[in-house]
Amino acid sequence: MRPGLPTLECCEGLNNVDYSKVDFSVMTLLFDSVDLTDSSFVSAVLCIAFNPLFWNLMARWEHRTQSLTRLFRSPYVACYCLGATILFLNFLRSHCFTEAMKSQPKLEVLDGLLGYYVGMAFVAVGSLFVISSFLALGFFGTFLGDYFGILMEAKVTGFPFSVLDNPMYWGSTTVYLGWSLMPFTEEIYRQKARKSK
Repeated sequence: MRPGLPTLECCEGLNNVDYSKVDFSVMTLLFDSVDLTDSSFVSAVLCIAFNPLFWNLMARWEHRTQSLTRLFRSPYVACYCLGATILFLNFLRSHCFTEAMKSQPKLEVLDGLLGYYVGMAFVAVGSLFVISSFLALGFFGTFLGDYFGILMEAKVTGFPFSVLDNPMYWGSTTVYLGWSLMPFTEEIYRQKARKSK
């Protein structure tokens, strides 16, 4: 215990917080910038939450029961099928995310070349982590082959795993952040058409 820090007792620790001094302006800015009632936004949030939950539950279920291996009569075929399902869900998530970004309000500060180039930089760095992770792990390493008993000779510790933990997750998140910063070409041409009318 460090001196000078308040002690937070279990279940009563937050009673000492004065909520009247909390600055909610950041949340107000967020809620003004995002249309939470938009169906494409809700679809994107559901896909983003569902995908990793699904594939991790399926992999753990397979590890405990070997049900997919028995169904497909091979751990390799079962892993290929789960990998194909994961890829399909990722395409669906990307589509839902893109549709949500098209329909959400735009921040003027990001609607220009600087926002575009910063977004491109994030996409490039994120893609580097995703692609290099896939190349280091291979198909079975990427798509949870270890849960099917398909093990690599040794744990991968080289780049990008030497730089950060879970580089594929962080890379994917960085790609989506980059996409969200970049103005979409369609929107630019829609604005141009509105101005010319």
